[in-house]
Amino acid sequence: MHAGSVVAALASWLDARAHRGQWLVRIEDTDTPRCPPGMDRVILGQLEALGLHPDAPPLWQSQRSVAYQHALEQLVANGWVYACGCSRRDVDDALSAAGRKPARHAPRLYPGTCRDGLHGKTPRSLRMRTQRVGNTTPIHWTDRRLGAQSQDVAHEVGDFVLKRADGLWAYQLAVVVDDAWQAVSHVVRGEDLADNTARQILLQRVLDLSTPSYLHTPLLLGADGHKLSKQNGAEPISLHHPVVVLQRAACELELPAIDAPSAAHWLQAALPHWAARWVA
Repeated sequence: MHAGSVVAALASWLDARAHRGQWLVRIEDTDTPRCPPGMDRVILGQLEALGLHPDAPPLWQSQRSVAYQHALEQLVANGWVYACGCSRRDVDDALSAAGRKPARHAPRLYPGTCRDGLHGKTPRSLRMRTQRVGNTTPIHWTDRRLGAQSQDVAHEVGDFVLKRADGLWAYQLAVVVDDAWQAVSHVVRGEDLADNTARQILLQRVLDLSTPSYLHTPLLLGADGHKLSKQNGAEPISLHHPVVVLQRAACELELPAIDAPSAAHWLQAALPHWAARWVA
């Protein structure tokens, strides 16, 4: 974990406690090639050292393939999914040909090349069909920190991937299935994921699942101006002084300074401040 990870973890822990609910930890490791063995245990150990103890055993998404397949089959049966034969290069070429070449790091709006058939291409990924009769209006929701939000998924994101060309499950489907299975009522996560919310609400609606409340926390930025991450030099947190780590995260969440002898004492003292600010 780095400092940005702690901000989201602390906010979600405080929010669960303030609502007298359960704090759940999920290891979102569907992208197995990018998950070094043993790092999940390191993260769980870091959370424990900060006094952030989950109220149920953690859930590993890499063990949930059967559940994701079941949801996918439901979507296929109802006409929401189609096979796509496009590589990333194919998508870029199609967008460039249409004069819509995306800027660097910008999301690619899938042009719908395979929406009406593969036209001789070999199937690679499976995509969610976002353009259907009665499904063309923007999705609206209210974020507890960012306020009113709206996104027209079909025209701002396009048909998004549910299962990748390498056979791995996409984040959007996995989190929707797991939020429902774990009966998640409140999602607290980093602001970089706010843009994903409309896609997830769309999936919740077509799978007849409930929509949680969302709160997206502020992001810590690296020296390059992008979200703090290992890729742009984020240092792992030091656990020599857990209270200092927690206090720095609290500062990003605009919570007051707290003088406490231990992480456990600090967390209990922070709870009323979080409740006063974020719990109606």
